[in-house]
Amino acid sequence: MSANDRPSGQQTKTAATHESAFLKACRREPVPHTPVWFMRQAGRSLPEYLKVREGIAMLDSCMMPELVTEITLQPVRRHKVDAAIYFSDIVVPLKAIGIDLDIKPGVGPVIADPIRTRADLARLRDLTPEDVHYVTEAIGMLTAELGPTPLIGFAGAPFTLASYLVEGGPSRNHERTKAMMYGEPELWAELLDRLAEITGAFLKVQIEAGASAVQLFDSWVGALAPADYRRSVMPASVKVFDAVASYGVPRIHFGVGTGELLGLMGEAGADVVGVDWRVPMDEGARRVGPGKALQGNLDPAVLFAPTETVEAKAREVLDAAAGLEGHVFNLGHGVMPTTDPDALTRLVEYVHTQTVR
Repeated sequence: MSANDRPSGQQTKTAATHESAFLKACRREPVPHTPVWFMRQAGRSLPEYLKVREGIAMLDSCMMPELVTEITLQPVRRHKVDAAIYFSDIVVPLKAIGIDLDIKPGVGPVIADPIRTRADLARLRDLTPEDVHYVTEAIGMLTAELGPTPLIGFAGAPFTLASYLVEGGPSRNHERTKAMMYGEPELWAELLDRLAEITGAFLKVQIEAGASAVQLFDSWVGALAPADYRRSVMPASVKVFDAVASYGVPRIHFGVGTGELLGLMGEAGADVVGVDWRVPMDEGARRVGPGKALQGNLDPAVLFAPTETVEAKAREVLDAAAGLEGHVFNLGHGVMPTTDPDALTRLVEYVHTQTVR
């Protein structure tokens, strides 16, 4: 459906979203204020989230459109952030194609039968929109409620998904993952290529349903050296970004501990590169190079300090980002579960007030 085919009310809403501070920053255009959103803003730090999730398993909650809609909207209502991020989990597309997995509280995703051989790859079938019909339904509900506030869709990057699949769950050192990457490079490349297909398809579903931007989370890729990333991971990330390039929505790339990889992550096809708290924003911009917006990067632990300390540290981030082509204020990783929600609300107000143009 083209923009001209949409009902006039929907066209107006789409135009308003397009002109939002968040999307303008992603496009490196002048903004009325520095936009703010937080990774994991919809979740464990909010008492209203804990209330609606009570007694519902994580993966079950991701497949309930009304619940997803409510949880996604909660931080927008409370914190007045400039963008919503779709409530889900990076393993949802794997579950949707039949991988036997569960998200265990306090542990994370656990795979019943890890992917270790070429024969195992047959279990990674293509993802279809019908596999995740609940995502399409939830995003339709969300965009109707969000009005001009953009919705960010997301997915796990091939390396991080591969790490869960090969290890069988979270891993500190990624021994089996690296053993396959180094010792069976052809099998590894085929695994990542299949995951790139699945991830690209999952992002397409979200964009076609109404997401205004997408973020690729490569949570574990900071475990790699730059040469290994370029050779063994980057081609799959490029494939994901290429799969959604024609939609024209901003593509964000984020990983933890990726200071040495920032340039390559931008090279993979992102329009916006997320920077964690270990690298100052101006140095992050130098490493990424021109032509990209940056996102970040207050240390999430700072939010446990007194308000004046939080504001002083936020000021440091804003000062370091002052010369950037585009800046989306965020944390350098996700909101911690025991964070005081009021600290987040105050931080949003502070950034908005300090950066009003």
